[in-house]
Amino acid sequence: MPDLLWDDVRNFFDPDMMGALPDVSVQGSSVGDWQRVFDLVRSSGWAWEYSEGGVAGPLPPAVEVLTRPADAETVDLRVRPVPGVLVIFRPMSAEEIDFDVDLRELQGQEGVNVLCEFLAALGRRLGKAVTMSAEGDYGNPVLGFDPGAHRVVLMADPESVELTAGAGRDV
Repeated sequence: MPDLLWDDVRNFFDPDMMGALPDVSVQGSSVGDWQRVFDLVRSSGWAWEYSEGGVAGPLPPAVEVLTRPADAETVDLRVRPVPGVLVIFRPMSAEEIDFDVDLRELQGQEGVNVLCEFLAALGRRLGKAVTMSAEGDYGNPVLGFDPGAHRVVLMADPESVELTAGAGRDV
């Protein structure tokens, strides 16, 4: 049985209501948590590419990535948990793991399942909540992996998304 059903959460996957790139994050993280993410990416069988300033290279240890000078090139870790779905991590701070998913790639029950499986894999590896909020409505999660429940759960009413999505976002 899937964690969430498309008919119940379709509003949370609507790019017009949520923004195409919702805010997905793990709060209260550390360098060690980032290293666990890097280890998960390496061991998962997912396709991935690490780049600094747009130049691809090997994935260094998290401590090396997170202690780079403030004016260093931008870092991206692009992960494809399945073909056609891209997750982009941008390691900028040890205290928060944040990443982008494109809701246009996550439509229907299959898209819900892919996102739930990815959030659960990350949350289980870290032992922490992984939450998704509407783009620009950071801090008001609508769904996420709950480590106590060991699955992805709703954190808001999908019918209320029309009232809150886009807060703080230019439309």
